[in-house]
Amino acid sequence: MHTRIPVGNIKLKRAYAPVEADDGIRVLVDRLWPRGISKEAAALDQWFKELAPSTELRKWFGHDPARWQEFCSRYAEELRQHGEQLDRLRNMARQSRITLIYAAHDEAHNDAVALRNVLLGIV
Repeated sequence: MHTRIPVGNIKLKRAYAPVEADDGIRVLVDRLWPRGISKEAAALDQWFKELAPSTELRKWFGHDPARWQEFCSRYAEELRQHGEQLDRLRNMARQSRITLIYAAHDEAHNDAVALRNVLLGIV
């Protein structure tokens, strides 16, 4: 059995928010680079674009909260196809704080929230 990830080891943050000392390892989890952000300003340590929702799923969801539950189910299914990358991210989160970086405006309904839930075993 794998060691559980401490809930406090995974933070979520918009790409446009300031970098903070307690961010730990900053990981972009969007497929597309955030508009208007330089690599220097983003201060990313990793970019796991393979773990982002497929273009088809992202477009279907369209950040519509009414589609959130279905999006989470479909996204979790997609993530199962990327076990190696998901395991890498899990191992990082077990060992230290990580911050999942995303560009979406909606802080409650985005791929980083859904990915965190998968990592923590909530879904």
